[in-house]
Amino acid sequence: MRKFVLLCLLCSWAGSLAAAQVIYVAKEQRTLYDRDLYLYELLDLALKAANFDAQIEHVKVHPHQQRTMLALGDGEVDLHWSMTSPVREQLATAIPFPLFKGFIGKRALLVNKAQLPQFAGIDSLQALSKLTAVQGHDWPDTKILGHNNLSVRPMANYQAMFAMVSRGRLDYFPRSFIEVGAELASQNSDNLVILPSIYLYYPSAFYFFVSKSKPDLAKALTIGLAKLQASGEFDALFERYFADVLAQLPFNQDTKVIELQNPYFDKSTVQASPASPLASNIE
Repeated sequence: MRKFVLLCLLCSWAGSLAAAQVIYVAKEQRTLYDRDLYLYELLDLALKAANFDAQIEHVKVHPHQQRTMLALGDGEVDLHWSMTSPVREQLATAIPFPLFKGFIGKRALLVNKAQLPQFAGIDSLQALSKLTAVQGHDWPDTKILGHNNLSVRPMANYQAMFAMVSRGRLDYFPRSFIEVGAELASQNSDNLVILPSIYLYYPSAFYFFVSKSKPDLAKALTIGLAKLQASGEFDALFERYFADVLAQLPFNQDTKVIELQNPYFDKSTVQASPASPLASNIE
């Protein structure tokens, strides 16, 4: 009898493995921050909430964001996460659920602390335009800053961007509230600091993107994320990863917010239930 029960359990386990769909998730070739760990955990929770049986396999991808999006478009990988843009939404299926509650569009400025005096009188977009930022050459942010007449030096090398500011070659490096603390801690430089007097804000969102060849996966994520939002699990996960991170940023009521226009983002597409606070977080 015991052998029979064991055989049944093994058959059931083997059947579940056979039923599990293998999902190839893009993995960037860089140090992983809490931001990344949060997204992996959120992905797992969302798929489980949707009862979508999946086996996750990681695929190392080129560090350039656009190449990863092209890999999604070509079906080389099944899923990635990214800040959204019209071009990216054409290449893959965007799940319009803002994974970072709009904080991806709040940008702290990393600067060389020896150059802090040059920011003393800067409190407007026009004044900031006299200085030069650095951004990734294929990032949506680069086009957003350029659209607002800010001077931007596009670069391909992620680490070199920090080095250019640390060495005083460029003036500032805008980084999201979600990322900046971990990135700053990972740099072997005492020269870099977060500018406390101003930060940038533009409406944007960070989405899961799914290969168009995987409509069932896209549907499952849409359902799973909505369930996590309704149950409060999404908010709890976000708070666990980022409540302390956001509280430690050096901003207060005297910090000047410089708002930018983002013509590459349509707020009306954001997925939000009537009880969800997400839509207001994008404003």
